[in-house]
Amino acid sequence: MAPDYRRTRIKMCGMTRPEDLIAACQLGVDAVGLVFYPPSPRSLTLALAEPLAALTTALTRRVALMVNPDAGFVREVIAATRADMLQFHGDESPEFCQQFGKPYIKALRVKDAGAVVELVSLHRDADLILLDAYVPGIPGGTGHTFDWSLVPDELAGKLMLAGGLKETNVSVAIEQIRPYAVDVSGGIETAPGIKSAQKMALFVQSVMSADQTVNEILA
Repeated sequence: MAPDYRRTRIKMCGMTRPEDLIAACQLGVDAVGLVFYPPSPRSLTLALAEPLAALTTALTRRVALMVNPDAGFVREVIAATRADMLQFHGDESPEFCQQFGKPYIKALRVKDAGAVVELVSLHRDADLILLDAYVPGIPGGTGHTFDWSLVPDELAGKLMLAGGLKETNVSVAIEQIRPYAVDVSGGIETAPGIKSAQKMALFVQSVMSADQTVNEILA
């Protein structure tokens, strides 16, 4: 029997401009992220997000990112964007995340291995666990990498890796950790919220190249 072909899924987060979202869809990324967290320079209002989300093509998932939102706001976001998935970056409980009837990503900041294992266990029903760098006071999108050796082995097929990824290091991350998915925002930008079509294309090429290397090893 031939071995299964392995493909790393790609999410490009922090979309603020129509041309960037369209470019991501044309590159065939698996998901685009829309941020609803006012302190972020990539944050959207519902009025801005609704027409932006409508540009997403059928095979690209819309992911709505929030930090400690109230349930009413989550439902407003879902209605405005027709979000396929939710992404929570705060201290949301598993019960809170599960109440909306949507697949969800739970983001955890990597401070030390023990804390990550404990939090992963708490959110075992999450569809994906996103690991990002720990920076005090910043819930995500830090642009910093973290020690990838702290990634728990038990995450396996549920890991979405984030934190300082760009075209120059994502291939190393994939070859070393083999996450289910990678998440990029600042690494494909010229300024916060302003994506670079060239950087986006290079990032996708790097992921595909790493997948080819991993599949040759596994063959």
